[in-house]
Amino acid sequence: MHLVAGVDSTSARLNIIDCDGYGILNYFAGRSREGKYKNRDAIYVNTSDGKEKILLVVGGGKANSYKTIKGNTYGMAYVTEANECDPTFLKEVEDRTLSSDDRKIFHDLNPKSPKHWYYTEYLAFHEEQQRENPDYGFNYEEFNIFDNLSISDEKLKQRLSTYDKTSIWYKRDILGKRVANESFLFTPIIEREKDFLVPSCSGGIISTGVDFGGNGSAHSFVTSSIPRSYTGITVLRSDRTEIIDDIHKKLKQLKKAFKEHILFVIEKYGHIDYIFADCAEKILISALQEVLDELHLHIPIKDSIKTPLSRRIYAINMLMMLSKIKFVENDTKGIITSLQEAVQDPNADDDRYVDDGTFDVDTLDAYNYSVENWYKILLKTNLGG
Repeated sequence: MHLVAGVDSTSARLNIIDCDGYGILNYFAGRSREGKYKNRDAIYVNTSDGKEKILLVVGGGKANSYKTIKGNTYGMAYVTEANECDPTFLKEVEDRTLSSDDRKIFHDLNPKSPKHWYYTEYLAFHEEQQRENPDYGFNYEEFNIFDNLSISDEKLKQRLSTYDKTSIWYKRDILGKRVANESFLFTPIIEREKDFLVPSCSGGIISTGVDFGGNGSAHSFVTSSIPRSYTGITVLRSDRTEIIDDIHKKLKQLKKAFKEHILFVIEKYGHIDYIFADCAEKILISALQEVLDELHLHIPIKDSIKTPLSRRIYAINMLMMLSKIKFVENDTKGIITSLQEAVQDPNADDDRYVDDGTFDVDTLDAYNYSVENWYKILLKTNLGG
């Protein structure tokens, strides 16, 4: 049995199993099949010696992901986007391959800040072992987009045209460099705000994100529209309300602000399809449901995915560079200001905005809740959760 892993099983499947037609299913065409092994996704491969091998497909992005591979011994393991996975999962992969007769562990990475834990802890350790012992068996190679032979010259030219060559994303995604974010995180909307404004929007899936602010924070509401062709995002409306300490007044205030927000959206755009919020906040979720019941609105309230911060930052920047995000003029000043004021946390080892009350992080979170379910199809990539 061998292991195929990523941030989640979908990521592992996209990058290793499918891989735009160049993955495992291609290499073993006619000799492989998809199935289940003990209720987990698996690929069954018939090798040239007539034996059947099992490739277990799992996700490793969460703190408890290591539990999914306990109890098994694996011959080899391939973890895609390994530096997006949880460190305990990577350690478990090592432990679960220790008794293999032909032990091999493969990682591919996404370029990150030089201070990222994978470089400073994981990679640095194995590099040191290799220096001390030339037979240690550690190999490392850097690649960039120009090394990808599956991308045609025409497609590569089109892809390059969407990047600002001075941006951190060009240096990471195209050149494959380890580069740190050092200042404002969303510079396109700072430098070219007018390019992202539209007078209105029509049609599509309309989704509202709600962020329940904590102490000294605010409740925020952002509604966005995604066309059913999945060609982009239009942010329709953003609102926030300061939090009152008194719990009874707090709930009343939340209900009033939420009601005003959704009525504005429905009056202007006709409907709301989904509401996403942190469903762990049972009392606050109940308050939202009371408003919907009062208005006789049957809109499902769903739990937010809470995409990791580094992935949110990446997704927003990609949408901006691809011109796939717009904001309805005059109705979205709150979220625009949040994006313009978000700065990199200098103490973080990955992309992460400062969350110290200096800017409106609540509205930025609410925006993310409203659209994160569609990031994958909009950017044709998996962001994990």
